[in-house]
Amino acid sequence: MTGTTLLWLLLAIDPFGDAAKKAVVLLFTRVDCPISNRYAPEVKRIYDRYNARGIAFYLVYPDKTMTAAEMEAHRREYGYPMPAVADPAHELVAKAGARITPEAAVFVGGKLVYRGRIDDRYVDFGQSRLAPTRYDLDDVLAAVLAGKPAPFHETKAIGCAIDDLR
Repeated sequence: MTGTTLLWLLLAIDPFGDAAKKAVVLLFTRVDCPISNRYAPEVKRIYDRYNARGIAFYLVYPDKTMTAAEMEAHRREYGYPMPAVADPAHELVAKAGARITPEAAVFVGGKLVYRGRIDDRYVDFGQSRLAPTRYDLDDVLAAVLAGKPAPFHETKAIGCAIDDLR
């Protein structure tokens, strides 16, 4: 499979195309963001916990210059199990209101219910805790599966800026 073919396949994924899913999680990442890369094990843990229970996950690469081969290499290197979506035109960035990587956006029934950090491990850029005290994304997904109302809320994500936001 060539890089061009792989890019087409990545772009052809519609994260909102399966109405049977209880929620859709978009995880914005960049290959050159050390904070995003450090979250790979936690992202995999959350994916393993919720994917089989009806939550869809997509790794979103908003870098306009990234090739499909670079995305796939990054996915393999960090062990991300979910499909990757290229977002060079920032359509998903705009839909989610994402500004940082790593940042999660959770949609229920096509409606954004959460945007923000995965957990509170990072207090500020360059300042982290040994372990998180709040597991924001995990809490949101547990509430969705429990059938609890999901009014929109947001937490501040710490990481690398998504370049060229309009």
